[in-house]
Order: sequence, then C-alpha cells, then structure tokens
Amino acid sequence: MIKIFVSIALFLLATGCYWEDIETVFPKDESCDTLDVSFALDVVPILENNCFTCHSNANAPNFASGLRLEDYEDVSIATAQIVGAINHSNGFMPMPQGQEKLDSCQIGTIEAWINQGSLNN
Repeated sequence: MIKIFVSIALFLLATGCYWEDIETVFPKDESCDTLDVSFALDVVPILENNCFTCHSNANAPNFASGLRLEDYEDVSIATAQIVGAINHSNGFMPMPQGQEKLDSCQIGTIEAWINQGSLNN
C-alpha cells in the first residue's frame, strides 16, 4: 500500500513540474514604448491623471508648495524634483502624495522624455 502511495506521489510530482522559458512564465509588457517619447502625447497624460489635482496652475499655489506641472516650462525646470518624487527617492516627498507609486511604465516614460532632452514635442 505504501509503495503504491509513494509511486503515485512521485508520478504526480514528476508530471506536475516542468520547465518553460521565462518569457512564457513572465511575459514582457510590450505596451510600454519609451523609444520616442512626446511631452504632449505621453508625459502630459501621466501628469494630468496623477499630478494635476494638486499641481495644476490653479491649485499649486494652495496645495503643492507652488510647484506647477501644467505647462512645459514649469515641468522642464523641475525634472530632477519630479524624478526624485515619483521614484520615492530619499530626500524627496513621495508622489503622488498619499497614493501608490506610479507604475514602472509611467516612471520610465517620464525618465525617457527627460533623457531624450526634455523636448517640447
């Protein structure tokens, strides 16, 4: 009886384990394209959805220590502060305040735009 139980257990263990390539188990997110990032098309929507509640031109003086993120000029001046805040880096107020960190694609998009010269495109 024990031999049968052990045989069945070994059979189940052997057939239950198999190898797959890493891309099958953990597929890459192909929807996050950071090769040619546009301020207007890629960065602004992230800021609108996550930052404008406090950092719009109308609200920033009252809620966000005056940091405005609605206009290209304001964003391009504050890139180091933005990157530190969205990455929750030491010495920066983690943003968005009181919410989860932006997802890696959103952070990567903003960082790619900065690394590509912070163009007003």
